[in-house]
Amino acid sequence: MTTPLFLLRCVQIGIHISELDLLTIGMVNDMYAESRNDDEKYPEIATQTDFDNF
Repeated sequence: MTTPLFLLRCVQIGIHISELDLLTIGMVNDMYAESRNDDEKYPEIATQTDFDNF
C-alpha cells in the first residue's frame, strides 16, 4: 500500500490526520474493510443457538 492510497482510505472512512497518532496501519485497513461490509446483506444471520452448536 502506498502512502497516497493509505491517506485516501483514511479520508474515505472519515479519519482526520490528527487521529493517525492513535491508530496503526492495520487498524485503518481493518476499519476500511469493515466499512465496505456495512451494506452487505447476508442470507442468514447466526443465532445464539448456532454459536452454541458450533
